[in-house]
Amino acid sequence: MQYASRSVPGLVRAHNEDSVLSCPELGLWVIADGMGGHQRGEVASAIVIDSMAAAIRQGDSLEQAVLAANQAIIAAASLDPTSQGMGSTVVAVRVVGADYELAWVGDSRAYLLSPEVIRPLSKDHSWVQVMQDAGQLSAAEAKNHPRKNVITQCLGQVGLELEVGLRRGRLQGAERLLLCSDGLHGEVSDSRLLQLGRGTELEVVADELIAAANGAGGKDNISCVLLALEPAVALAGESRIGRFLAGLRKGKATHL
Repeated sequence: MQYASRSVPGLVRAHNEDSVLSCPELGLWVIADGMGGHQRGEVASAIVIDSMAAAIRQGDSLEQAVLAANQAIIAAASLDPTSQGMGSTVVAVRVVGADYELAWVGDSRAYLLSPEVIRPLSKDHSWVQVMQDAGQLSAAEAKNHPRKNVITQCLGQVGLELEVGLRRGRLQGAERLLLCSDGLHGEVSDSRLLQLGRGTELEVVADELIAAANGAGGKDNISCVLLALEPAVALAGESRIGRFLAGLRKGKATHL
């Protein structure tokens, strides 16, 4: 994979409670958005990325790694009174070849970017999403609702039955994956994310995404990870698809 990642405090917050993991040797990329008083959010998010990497290294699934991170935050908070109530959202992707698996908890998001379309791959665990699902809020109303930042799920909450979102897919050709905290998607519209995501160089696109969020106010910490297939892998995939379609046109049984 080709990848680029960024994490900055934004323009308002004094410190950054987001943590980002880029671990290509494990095929693992993670964004954790921490929360908690006395700067404990940054502790919680650091626990997430450390524990998830350790879990994947020992052979756990992505879902098991998220559950391990949840227990690690709870255990750490139980040992330190100043850490009571700390927690974190998470969005993570595991990539093998062109195949990917996503896992998330909270309102950190994953998007699929193609040259023409941006498609959300995750679904927020949030109050406004619950209201949308119930037909009581429109997407436009949810975007500006005073409770738009209230989440219904996060890592580190004692007694909460954790709901881990999971999704699998396969990257094609020019498609890209975008992981981000709400400091990005809460400030920058999907159409603008798509416009910027069309850039050629991932490193430049990542910088422009951060600049766009700061330009919109930068009220929260901002983190993003961009992932794309290496050109040789993308071309190989397109070649297999081309052979498959050619076989169909000729009426032959062809396998990808």
